[in-house]
Amino acid sequence: MAQRIVLAALLFAAAAGADEAVVRVDLGKAERTMAGGIGAAWHAIRADVPGARSSAWGANPPLGNALAWRQVQDHAAWLGLDWLRVQIDQRMYEPGNTQFEWDNEEMQTLYRILDWAETHKADVFLQQMWSHVAWNAITNVDPARSAPRSVEAFADGLATLAEHLLKTRRYTCIKWLSITHEPGRDWSWWQGPSGPESITPGLAAVKAALERRGLKLPLSAPGWLEPREPTARRIDFDAHVGAYDIHWLSGVDAERQPILAAWAAWARERSKPFFISELGEVRFGIGPADPGPATFRSAVANAEAIVRGIAAGVDAFSRASLLNRGNIDGQWQLLRTWDAKTSKHLKEAAIEPVPYYAYALLSRFTVKNSEVLGTTVAASSRRKKAPDLPAAALRSPKGQLTILIVNPTDAEHEATVELTGLAAPLTLFRYQLTGAALKDPAAFKLTPAGGQALTKHAPSFAEKLPPLSITTLTTYLLAPDAPGAIAE
Repeated sequence: MAQRIVLAALLFAAAAGADEAVVRVDLGKAERTMAGGIGAAWHAIRADVPGARSSAWGANPPLGNALAWRQVQDHAAWLGLDWLRVQIDQRMYEPGNTQFEWDNEEMQTLYRILDWAETHKADVFLQQMWSHVAWNAITNVDPARSAPRSVEAFADGLATLAEHLLKTRRYTCIKWLSITHEPGRDWSWWQGPSGPESITPGLAAVKAALERRGLKLPLSAPGWLEPREPTARRIDFDAHVGAYDIHWLSGVDAERQPILAAWAAWARERSKPFFISELGEVRFGIGPADPGPATFRSAVANAEAIVRGIAAGVDAFSRASLLNRGNIDGQWQLLRTWDAKTSKHLKEAAIEPVPYYAYALLSRFTVKNSEVLGTTVAASSRRKKAPDLPAAALRSPKGQLTILIVNPTDAEHEATVELTGLAAPLTLFRYQLTGAALKDPAAFKLTPAGGQALTKHAPSFAEKLPPLSITTLTTYLLAPDAPGAIAE
């Protein structure tokens, strides 16, 4: 009997030891510099138009509500959003062929968003979601989903908008342009009379129209939803784009991470960046007003996708969404500006605490154009398997260090965090979030648990990673009400 007890104790100890991990960050190994950062989608579309559309419209406060607008802008700054996917449609600025409108409510909304980005030095990925103009729609195809009947007219209109924004209004924050939203599926956009059409002629025409105006605004494509690994057979538009982007809405685990790595390698071989221009999570719910996207499990899954994405080679991420009415295909918003019960805008903007604070652990302590440092997660013993703990480390242009660790499992893990190549002393502050911490969101403050002083003689420390948790270890010490880090 005693022998059985001893054996059980040894087996328990071995099982416990299997949970130990070493998260090793090589400060002397910068693998690459990100071409973007971590941000969110911020649409400018206001009109509640009939027909098929995604949920990216209508949640911006009325232009006359200065308080709500100031709150939205302050929250965007607090989150440290440095890479914005800004969404528009052609109906906003060219409702009739060559009939342009530059001062309507939707265009003024766009200017407010771009003004914020310009002031805060955030990069903008400008995306025309769809055309939604009857004058250039294919016969018997919904104008919201239709590919342009005249690609040349489409390209001329989009290039005219770009010229207005870049030359007339002199925005420098717009770095990339996307011509449509999630093409290529039977249900998606850029449809012809017999189904989805190729976006390649559109990309070629828009690039040529931009060049005729002397605009050096690179295009990004394809914006496909969770594609397979890239192949030369599927991609015939490389000559027309300056970047690649895809959408990802159902998690990135160790088995799916290689798909992102393949896209990053494809782009890198062509000296172009690779973005996840729409990031979200549908595995825990999708549908009208579904709360699934706003749950803590969704937040952890989004964090895992970003951390694994950084490790795989992704250059920027845009979460869906900063603002969203939340009543079309789920509650995606980080900020609440719409009352679905009364179908009216709220007088003040409020946070959605769970997704807001969870995303802040990623966006608030990272800046655009950071270096990605070599990071590995290993078991404490070669005889054991390392736990599934995605980790990544970023170093800002001015040398601020941020380590992101996600525990997507239902078990607590013990880890040793070790910095190799540490030349000068530094202090890492711990910001950690679990679902339980947000049980009383009104009382929650995102403050560090303490500082860990490290030197070249003592470059490691123990870290406890609770189940379903997000941990940020950073040299940034930000006051609870201070803006997040965006650019340096």
